[in-house]
Amino acid sequence: MNYSNPAKLAVLACPGGEMFANEVIVHLKKVYHHSFNYVITELAKRYNIETEAAIQQVNFINDALSSPQYFRGKPDQCRPPHFRVPANFTLFPNGEIKAEIMESIRGKDLYIIQDVENRCPVNFNGGATQKVLSINDHLLTVFVTVDAAKQAGAESVTLVMPVYPYSRQHKTKGREGLTAGRIGKILESLGVNRIITLDIHSREINNAFLTMRLENLHASYQIIRALSRVPGIFDDDLVVVSPDTGAVDRSKFYASALQKPLALLYKERDYSRVSSDALSNNITEVKLLGNVSGKTVFMSDDILGTGGTLLKAMRFLKEQGAVKVICAVSLPLFSGDAIKFFDDAYQQGLFYRIIGTNAVAQGELLNREWYTSVNISKLFARTIFRLHKGLSVSSLLDNRDIIEKLFKKPSDKV
Repeated sequence: MNYSNPAKLAVLACPGGEMFANEVIVHLKKVYHHSFNYVITELAKRYNIETEAAIQQVNFINDALSSPQYFRGKPDQCRPPHFRVPANFTLFPNGEIKAEIMESIRGKDLYIIQDVENRCPVNFNGGATQKVLSINDHLLTVFVTVDAAKQAGAESVTLVMPVYPYSRQHKTKGREGLTAGRIGKILESLGVNRIITLDIHSREINNAFLTMRLENLHASYQIIRALSRVPGIFDDDLVVVSPDTGAVDRSKFYASALQKPLALLYKERDYSRVSSDALSNNITEVKLLGNVSGKTVFMSDDILGTGGTLLKAMRFLKEQGAVKVICAVSLPLFSGDAIKFFDDAYQQGLFYRIIGTNAVAQGELLNREWYTSVNISKLFARTIFRLHKGLSVSSLLDNRDIIEKLFKKPSDKV
C-alpha cells in the first residue's frame, strides 16, 4: 500500500450537502484519531520505543511529506487533518450558480458532498440569499463544483451523494431515455473519479461508466440496530416481506441475517400512469407469496417517494392478518404530501414504525412518533478514510456476523 499523506485529504460541501458533510467530518476526525492511536501503539511495540517518540516520528514523516503551510498542531500530539475546504457559492438573479474554492486544492484527494434531495433552504452569496432548490438545481451545483475543483488542480475528485439522482430512470420500456446512466456519464466527462452513494436503485447503472467507479454502501447494519430496539421484537413472530420483486435480494439479506422466513409481495403495475401522490399510484393488483397472519412484518426498500406503493402494501398486509408492520427505507424522500398520508395511515393502525436514514435532510419528519432516524454518516466517514488510505471497503458491507450477534436471545448468549 502506498503511503497516503493525510494533508492530501480534503472535503468540500455543496450548499445542499452542508448538514451531512458536517456530520461526516465529525466522524472522520474520530476515525483518524482512532487510527493514529492504533498505529502509534503498534509502532511503539514493534520498535521498542516510547509512545511519545513514536508520535513525534509519525508527525515528522507527515510534516516532511507536506508543504509548510500544512504544519498544524504540536509535534507530540495527534493532529487530525484539516478536512474542510472553504467555498463560496453565488446564486445570480437569473438562476445561474457559481462555485468558487477559497484555498488551494492542488494535488488533493477531494471529496465533494452533496444531498440532491435536500428541500430545506440553503445559503448562497455568503448567507445573504436562501433558496429551496430542486433536484435539478442541486445537480447543477454539483456540475459547477466539480468543474471548479478540476480547474483548481485537484488530483482526484470523489463525489459523495447518498442519493444518486434519477436512479429510477435506469431502464426503458419505450421511447424514453436511460437518464440514470446519462447523469453518470456527464459526471465522468467532468472528471469525477468515483461516486459514493447509498443503496442505489439499480446496480445496472454502474454498467454505463467507462472509468468512473461506484461505491454502493448499505445501511443494513444501522437499520437492524434500530429494529433491535423496538420493544418486544425478540419475542415477536417476525417475517421479512419483500415489497416487490426488485427488492428480493435486499430482503433475502435481511431474512438471512435475522434468520427469519421470507415472503414476497407481487404487484401488477400500469406504467402508463404516473404516481403523483400516495393515492394515485400505478399499482393495479397485489398478491402475497407467503404467510403473514398473526405475525410481525418487516419490510425494507431503497426509496420512499410519494409513499403510495408502501401504503398500499401496508394496508394489504394488515388485511392478510399481519399484527404489526415495520418498514425501513434507506432514502426517505417523503415527496409531496407523503408525511400527511403516513400520519393518516398511522392513525388507522396500518403500520407501527418506519426506520429511515439521515441520507436525506429531514425537517418535520423527525418530530413524528412513528419515524425513527438512523445516522449513516459514520459509515460514509469510514469509507472515505479507507478509500483515501487505499484500503478495502468490503468489510463495511459484509456485516452479517455483527447483525446475528444483535439478534441473539439472552438465553443464547454465554
